[in-house]
Amino acid sequence: MQTQFSISTNGPGLYEFTRDVTAWVRGDGLLTLFVQHTSASLLIQENADPEVQTDLQNFFTRLAPPATDPRMAYLTHTNEGPDDMPAHIKASLLPTHLSIPVIDGRLSLGTWQGIYLFEHRDRPHQRQVIAKLLR
Repeated sequence: MQTQFSISTNGPGLYEFTRDVTAWVRGDGLLTLFVQHTSASLLIQENADPEVQTDLQNFFTRLAPPATDPRMAYLTHTNEGPDDMPAHIKASLLPTHLSIPVIDGRLSLGTWQGIYLFEHRDRPHQRQVIAKLLR
């Protein structure tokens, strides 16, 4: 069983799509999610307190600021904008795929866990996530 989720983003941040995935899964198996982009990531993260997402975004912005920041003067890949190479750095540090057990048609997530696409670029994008349920 396989599908594709299309996630609209409006710039940097975490975009939860747990409900979409939950509505799609059936039966038992291992769910694999894979984002088809080199400047976005996938995370399982807390979905109860939005401050967690804000703090994560702020941490990674501080870790890899835009190429216009003097600390990033060493970057050479800048022709796609000052947010592009920092986005690649963030995506290289974070997962681009996830595996989640599915038991009796339910994702085996913890109480406060949600599935997020982590957008690293400044502009809006349409991100594609491939989902495959292996039985």
